[in-house]
Amino acid sequence: MHVFDKNRKNADMKKHSIFIIAIMLLFTACNTQSKKVEYHKFIKTGEAQGSYYQITYFDSLNRDFGEQIDSLLIAFDKSCSNYQPTSIISKVNHNEEVALDDLFIGNFKMAQQISKETQGDFDITVRPLVELWGFGLKHSDSVSDAEVDSIMHFIGYQKVRLENGRIVKDDPRMMIDYNAIAQGYSVDVMANFLRSKGLKYFLVDIGGELYANETKVGGAPWKVGIERPKDGEKYGENLSAILSLRNKGLATSGNYRKYYIKDGVKYAHTIDPHTGYPVQHTLLSATVVAPTAGLADGYATAFMVMGVNKAKLILKHHPELQAFLIYSDENGKFKAYVSPGLNDMLEENSIQ
Repeated sequence: MHVFDKNRKNADMKKHSIFIIAIMLLFTACNTQSKKVEYHKFIKTGEAQGSYYQITYFDSLNRDFGEQIDSLLIAFDKSCSNYQPTSIISKVNHNEEVALDDLFIGNFKMAQQISKETQGDFDITVRPLVELWGFGLKHSDSVSDAEVDSIMHFIGYQKVRLENGRIVKDDPRMMIDYNAIAQGYSVDVMANFLRSKGLKYFLVDIGGELYANETKVGGAPWKVGIERPKDGEKYGENLSAILSLRNKGLATSGNYRKYYIKDGVKYAHTIDPHTGYPVQHTLLSATVVAPTAGLADGYATAFMVMGVNKAKLILKHHPELQAFLIYSDENGKFKAYVSPGLNDMLEENSIQ
């Protein structure tokens, strides 16, 4: 009887303790819910890399990172801009001694990786050809086959490499061009900066290359539009599709804005590294979604070089990539190829 009473007393005490703990947990939960986190929305805009930038983020600490954002973009231009004569890439192209920074090296390594995966359809050594065809700092009145042939001797991603912190070229006339990857890579640099500050909800847009981190506060998705590839239309004037983007990078490459017409011939700004000539096929624009904006940027350019059929093969072997490819059929009508994994992100599609 004594043992029974002792056990009953212990049981009553245990129930009493559990009841107190339950009440405390309930109070804590109610108190937590009453202290709802307030987020402040920031939208930072400006000019960078010959284009615009718009960075949207939500911060519970109400911090303004405008100065740091501008400083990062300036540092990026000083490293990777072909249009700045004192940048690291300009000095490399002129065979000057210069210390390479992490931004330059990061771009180089990613570019070479994409070049290998695309059998050279993406190639950062096309700079002399870009200049020859009038899409760089100079403008050419005419281009001869002999000029193209002479330059092709020192075109090829395999002919340039990184050794002991230096760029080594097989031919000193070789020049590097990061324009097809740098904007996307700079988006990733900015996204990493925002994450380092503890930010969770943000969208980085630099010249149309994007990275969407999580969602907007409240769970609404980041929505981005894909332009219809039509000559003469303003940016954002006509959309082919709208995507929901989350924890992905996105980039679009197309030939419908950057081109010139001479003697009735339209010359696109995308240069085929294998031939030395502007591409001529039915693919009008390539939008790529990838784990990073840098990868999306590089592969979008590669797809514009290789065309629709080879792009489909690359997508088949790279499930981490998704794409929305707009091309013209034999009647000149717009058609779209949507990779299977992109369907879940597709909100609207006006091209079938």
